[in-house]
Amino acid sequence: MALQLTLKPFERIVINGCVVRNSARKSTIVIETKADVVRGQDLLSRKAAVTPVNQAYFLVQTALTDPALQDKLRSPIQKQLAALATTFGPPTVHSVFEAANFVSQGDFYKALRALRPLMKREAEILGANVPRPASLRGDIVSEEEEPALSRDAG
Repeated sequence: MALQLTLKPFERIVINGCVVRNSARKSTIVIETKADVVRGQDLLSRKAAVTPVNQAYFLVQTALTDPALQDKLRSPIQKQLAALATTFGPPTVHSVFEAANFVSQGDFYKALRALRPLMKREAEILGANVPRPASLRGDIVSEEEEPALSRDAG
């Protein structure tokens, strides 16, 4: 089944590690084959990865956006998730196990999705000033805040 994405003007997405920016108009694209796709608003900057859950999210995000690093990052991600499993209680620890399962299957996008509720819970525990992706904050990612995703196109 094809994935249809409607992009806002100048919205960024990452497809299989390639950063794509929409033009000045709203556009719809259709991805007809399996691809790793992440909207720019769901990306966390390196400098925002300061809490345990954010660090795990950033590692998973890096594996998702840079397929060449997936095998290398699988073990560090699992170690970070194992540490989180001992931190959270029964209501949220399921998300940690779910993320670890998706990582072991190589489905890094679903692992990111599984970590999002933990990011919200961590922010509640630590306070509202914990950095989160724009999609969890409800705002737009600024140029200064965006993760470094530029690659040589040549």
